[in-house]
Amino acid sequence: MGQLEDAESADWEQTYDELSEVASDKLDLNRCTREDLQRLPFLSEQQIMDIMEYRERAGRFESPIELRLIPSLETRDIDMLQQFIILGSEARGDTIPSLSNILHYGKNELVGTVKIPFYKRKGDVNGYLGYPYKHWLRYTFSYGQRVKVGVVASQDAGEPFFALQNNTGYDFYSAYILLRDMGRVKTLVLGRYRLRFGMGLVMNTSFGLGKLNTLAMLGRSGNYVYAHSSRSEANYLQGAAATITVMEGLDATAFVSWRKIDATLNKDSTSVATILKTGYHRTPSEMNRRCNTSQQVMGGNINYLHNGFHIGVTGYLTSFNRELIPKTTQSYRRWYPAGSRFWNLSMDYGYLSNRLNIAGETAIDDGGAIATLNSISYQFTDRFSLMGLQRYYTYQYHTLFGESFAEGGAVNNESGLYLGANWVPIRGLSMMLYTDLAYFAWPKYQAATSSRSWDNFMQAVYEHGRLNMLVRYRLKMRDYDNEEKTALLTKYEHRGRVAVGYDSDVWSTRTQADLSFTSFTTNSFGFMVSQFASYRIGLLRLQAAVGYFDTDDYNSRVYIYEPSVLYNFSFPSFYGNGIRCSMNARADLGKRLMVIAKLGITHYFDRSSISSGLQEISSKGMTDLELQVRWKF
Repeated sequence: MGQLEDAESADWEQTYDELSEVASDKLDLNRCTREDLQRLPFLSEQQIMDIMEYRERAGRFESPIELRLIPSLETRDIDMLQQFIILGSEARGDTIPSLSNILHYGKNELVGTVKIPFYKRKGDVNGYLGYPYKHWLRYTFSYGQRVKVGVVASQDAGEPFFALQNNTGYDFYSAYILLRDMGRVKTLVLGRYRLRFGMGLVMNTSFGLGKLNTLAMLGRSGNYVYAHSSRSEANYLQGAAATITVMEGLDATAFVSWRKIDATLNKDSTSVATILKTGYHRTPSEMNRRCNTSQQVMGGNINYLHNGFHIGVTGYLTSFNRELIPKTTQSYRRWYPAGSRFWNLSMDYGYLSNRLNIAGETAIDDGGAIATLNSISYQFTDRFSLMGLQRYYTYQYHTLFGESFAEGGAVNNESGLYLGANWVPIRGLSMMLYTDLAYFAWPKYQAATSSRSWDNFMQAVYEHGRLNMLVRYRLKMRDYDNEEKTALLTKYEHRGRVAVGYDSDVWSTRTQADLSFTSFTTNSFGFMVSQFASYRIGLLRLQAAVGYFDTDDYNSRVYIYEPSVLYNFSFPSFYGNGIRCSMNARADLGKRLMVIAKLGITHYFDRSSISSGLQEISSKGMTDLELQVRWKF
């Protein structure tokens, strides 16, 4: 319940997918590296260092109970960590495994999922090229964390299947081969992959840096090379990437990519107006934009780590076969990237000790514009830490692959200061709070001149035995145009949540209330009361949720998290007046076969149709059924 405040960002879907990948093939705590633990975004650099130091002193972990001996790990951190780790037997030598061992001891996993709607959208009747079912397949071969081979095939609802432009079957295919810890080769990926270096100002196609997530990680930076194993049709590279250990503490990474991308072309049909990332190919116009432009990327990173100090350099060059000529008649589009060739270069740096963590990155683009992000955190005691983060992104700066800490959603046109604290005043009670002030020098969308935002958040979580309680409040203020677009008005957005839960060995329950109040040109109020329950008996696991929501309009929308099928992030939003129900059943039929079924029902009391355009449903309600089968062999 703690860190889903950032879930409105699409970055959380990527993070959830990566965590699902680790959960399906858990890390061996007695063999994993520092880089392996950095794949878990809820761990701070301090906690990772403490885990590694404890293992070095003790030799190995014999029981998960030993995690409680690490002062920086709270009960909540340990509970989360145990979802992603195992304690392997005596460590074997770090020799390169033979091909025969890889094939003999490797594990295969095949997952198939289908989503069946019990309604028709307007486009299903006339408009979409395909049928209304969404389905995907995922095959993975793994040899621990050292070897992974995967193929993903995905189909969105409304896209043609074995028909028209998709005569080879699925609309989207993705494949990769990943090798780790093969002598000096730390990571090698062939096929589709994702990258993140430093603080993400130049290259980050991996998980995002939401405000709560940044506070949980205490601003840590890192270098990552991942296989692209998700169904996302954006934010990935295609080709090869490799990280080599040159000498102790010195790693070098090189990558090269060529791929087709979707784009909206200008009227001349030779230049690009907008790069698209939705991945939808449901209508003739969407299909015409499919893979109509190619992009090439080549670059690298070199990173040195010694005695807590680290320094790295990242750079890349990218080019397109068509020139980017965005429409810049609107002020906020004035500095969108234009041209056919771009480059970015950055230096990241930092220092980590037992209590102090300094991290930062400064970047420059091909036009000479700069962006810099710097953070400092200090662990005053095992129960109290403070963090400060400063960023300055000029409005001329552009990066096609950068994703970092930002209020405005992009690494440009923003300067700000973020202050946060983690505090455990008494055993069982943990508190997180932050305040973030941002200034946008150039006009933003819906703000015709320079504007500001101020975001404030506080959360308390109390755990006592099997009982847990959460209280959360967020106040966000941001400037927007008035109706006449002659001046800026401040929009005030209040959000609160109270949740009480109880967990036993076989069942759990949580009661939750969400409140939302927005004040701008008019006031908007909304609330949702939800009840969650789960029960486990033998091989069967049952989960259910029901919630009643009532909001004045979209401005006071509310969110809830719902359990779903594997590799699928479900965090729907609701506005208006209605009820939401979901039921989830999972059966583990032995060690090899698992079946999941999820039924979701949303019924509105204040409307006779749902959504608009080709997505319009001529009904007060909508029901979906998701079915998933996983086979391990």
